[in-house]
Amino acid sequence: MTATYAVSDVHGHPEKLAAALHEAGLIDADGNWSGEDARLWFLGDFFDRGPDGVGALAMVRRLVAQAEAGRGEVRVLLGNHEILALGMRKFGDTFVPHDGITSRSFERSWALNGGQDRDQELLTDDDVAWLLDQPMLGLDADHLLMHSDTEEYLSWGDSIDEINATVRAELHSDDIVVWWEIWRRTTSRYAFRGETGPIVAAELLDRLGGRRIVHGHSIVADQLGIDPAYLTGPLLYADGLALGIDGGAFDGGPCLVVKLLPI
Repeated sequence: MTATYAVSDVHGHPEKLAAALHEAGLIDADGNWSGEDARLWFLGDFFDRGPDGVGALAMVRRLVAQAEAGRGEVRVLLGNHEILALGMRKFGDTFVPHDGITSRSFERSWALNGGQDRDQELLTDDDVAWLLDQPMLGLDADHLLMHSDTEEYLSWGDSIDEINATVRAELHSDDIVVWWEIWRRTTSRYAFRGETGPIVAAELLDRLGGRRIVHGHSIVADQLGIDPAYLTGPLLYADGLALGIDGGAFDGGPCLVVKLLPI
């Protein structure tokens, strides 16, 4: 039986990722894929905040290729920081038209959200092309996988396939307003918290499939009111309908590689 794992929000810390994957038995001591009977999902945010986002991406791409050539499987979803880093590369300081009076650009948001010059310098055209073809959402063994804890994904369609196809097409456009809207939507969060959180989560699952949402984006330790250094695992909340797995790797927390158990 295939074991399913998920990890999110590496944020430029490939050494933490490697240690966590090795501990989970998914890579060997040399950093090569060893999850022969496993499927591993990366839920986005390889870039920004940490020193080596391109190094994290390179590790992920290597594992994807190794799994494809052997056994097991590695899949990747886009996070909001992929949109930000790619938008920075594509549009830089170009003004994004809007009705307000405050100027906005990908460069400004990138700088405010931990953008790293080194990532922009080392990111290749091949990396960009590969990322642009990755999906936003996945479904695996009753787990609805996404980066952001938001219902904004429904703005792009009523099914996983439709949402992924729509965003992929929009990311292949040169329209800065379209790109900005992708960034804005994927940056929203906290939809599954509070009294209405279980209702929102249940509605999302009803429309897209699955019995539990698995997401990154929002640091679990913040929700628990503790320092990320003291975090030991993911957080199941919203009446068991949502599982947060962002350990806050860039902020002193762990890189959580979470085994997704049958529901």
